[in-house]
Parts: sequence; structure tokens; C-alpha cells
Amino acid sequence: MRVHRRTTVLALSVALLAATGPLAAPASAAPAAPAAPASAVRARTPAGPDGAALRAALAGLPDGDATAALVRVGGGDGRWRGSAGVHDLASGRPADRRARFRAGSTTKVVTAAAVLRLAADGRIDLDAPVQRYLPGLLSAAFRPVTVRQLLNHTSGIPAGDGLGDSFEELYAHRFEYLAPRQVVASAVAKGPEFVPGTRQHYLNINYTVLGLLVEAVTGRPYASAATALVLRPAGMRDTSFPGADPRIRGPHNHGYQKVRRADGTAEFVDVTDWVPADEAAGGMISTTADLERLLTRLFRGELVPAPQLEEMFTVPADVPGASYSAGLQRFEHDGRVYWLKSGARYGYSTLLAATRDLSRTLVYSVNSTDAKGEGMNPVAQRIALAALT
Repeated sequence: MRVHRRTTVLALSVALLAATGPLAAPASAAPAAPAAPASAVRARTPAGPDGAALRAALAGLPDGDATAALVRVGGGDGRWRGSAGVHDLASGRPADRRARFRAGSTTKVVTAAAVLRLAADGRIDLDAPVQRYLPGLLSAAFRPVTVRQLLNHTSGIPAGDGLGDSFEELYAHRFEYLAPRQVVASAVAKGPEFVPGTRQHYLNINYTVLGLLVEAVTGRPYASAATALVLRPAGMRDTSFPGADPRIRGPHNHGYQKVRRADGTAEFVDVTDWVPADEAAGGMISTTADLERLLTRLFRGELVPAPQLEEMFTVPADVPGASYSAGLQRFEHDGRVYWLKSGARYGYSTLLAATRDLSRTLVYSVNSTDAKGEGMNPVAQRIALAALT
């Protein structure tokens, strides 16, 4: 059993790490806070989630790996809701279970759904080159890149430049806004990474371009269009796109990044306030309840019509090693296939995952103290194991 659990952790780590996109943070030390007790609703039947395992996964927060966690698990005949940790390290008061957080690359699910909705309405042709809709955006060095290739990360467009490479550089620029067209221009200047459709390379740039596509087709800012096409129909009332606003409006738990001082001791830097980059690729603020609504209504076919929804469950068969579809990633464990999307912004790690028939669903937000680091957060590992194994 122990070997089986190690294998599961490794597989989950590989899948979730591959699914996170790139981003950026130092300031003052924060005092340690006492652990806040986990609170949850017990599963109603044996067929539902394992409440004891999930409570154990949240035990001991805050710790060196995370300051808070919010979890929602569904499936079978039951459901489980839990929270643990603290709102902030200074006060030590319990984490707000209704908290909003930076959803990171789970935003891509919304962007993909918006594009597919427009395709269903005949306003976008998935097989058409994006150059048709955004003339002049890509240089002549790029072959035609289809909308579908942007959705499944086989476009060959390289990564765009950010505001720095290290945490310290990015933190120093955390209140600066980098416009999507600036990011795309820096990517285009590098030339193609590979011939479109021949490889799969998960990069934010694909969804940055898709955000511009949504704006061009609808004639509305991305945030407005995505709200009308996806957020409002999904009932995601507490989800928003903050644009250049660095604050998380409404209830939220603070995010921290752990850094090492020169003497080797740890310092926890508050990274809650931050201007998000790549709005269509990872700029959304959401809640676990809203992400659960998105997941269930999307998979039930209530947001995207069936022909276009199939794109979200189709991995390109002719691309070696491909695991990404339109907005999601395929992950198989114990003979069950899960479709998931993870996201990371400094201070916040997020995941939504489900079987296609919704017999198991998982949404979590973990206030990770190293959300952009190597390796899957240990708290997130425990949650995923308890929910999916």
C-alpha cells in the first residue's frame, strides 16, 4: 500500500506540475501562528468521499508548506467540504471558508469555454488560422496557427517575456501591468518554437492570444466577454477579473511566499496584493464554490454545446506525449480518467478535477508558501490522494 501511495503522489505531481503556468515576490517577516482546526461536513454515505482521510490531509495547518486550505469533494452519494489554517499569520484567526483567491491557470478553463461557445455560435472556426481574426499579430515567420492549436498548446508560439525571472525581480514589479499585446510581441520576436501541430508545449502565451481573439470577435474587453459567455451562465457570482487592480476584493485569506534570509532562516512574505499577469491565461479571482459550479455545469453540457464540448475531452492523437486538450489535462489513475486543471500564483495553488461522468469531483485552494516552486505542494498532495485514491 505504501508503494502504491508513492506512485500516486509521483503521478499526481507530474500531472499537476505540468499543468501550472509561469508567473512572480520580498518584504517583512511574519510571526508564526497556532494551527487552526479543520472543519468539514462528513460524507453522508460510504460511497461518498472519505471524510476521515480528508480531515487528516488538512491537519496541522498552518505549517511551513501552507497557511490555509479550502477543499470541496463530490461524488457517489455524498460530498465533503472542509477548511483549515488561518486567514493571516499575524492574527492567527481561522481561515475564511468562503475566501476568494487567485485562481491562476484554472482561468484557462473559462477562456477555452468562451472560445468554444463562440465556435458553437459560428463566430469562430476552430480550424481557421488565428491570423484571420488577428491580422498582423504574428509575423510572416509563423505558419498558419489554428484556433484549435492554441487551445491544445500545439501552436509553436514561444513563451513571452515577463517582468523578471526570479521571485525577487517579480516581487519588485508586482504592481506593474504588462499588456497582453506586449507579451505577444515579445514572443513573436523570438520566432516559432516548432511547426504548428507537431509538438505540445504548455505555455500561457496560447491563452494570451486566445484572450485577444475573444476581444476581436466580440468587440468587448476579455473580462466582459468571458463574464457574459461563461461566468454568468455558470452562476459564478464571486468570480472576477481584476485587471490592473492588485487587491483581492471581498473575503480572502492572505497568501505568503517563503524565502530564505542570508542566515538561512525562513521569512514569510505577504504576496496577497499583486497585479495579475496574462488575464485570459491566469488572471481570474474565484472561490472553490464557483470553480465547482464551473466544473459540474461544464461537464454536464450546460455551458458549451456537446459538439464543441468534445474538444475539452480530446487530446491530439497525432502529437507524441500529448496530455492537454482544450483547457484541460487528461490524467489516468487506477483505471479512472480524470480531467483537470491546476493553477499557481504566488501564495495560491488551485486545482479543479473530475471524472467525465462527475462520479468524483475535486476543487481545492491551498495557500502554498512556495506555489511556483519545484515539486507539488505536500498539502495539495495529501488532499489529492485523499480525494482521488
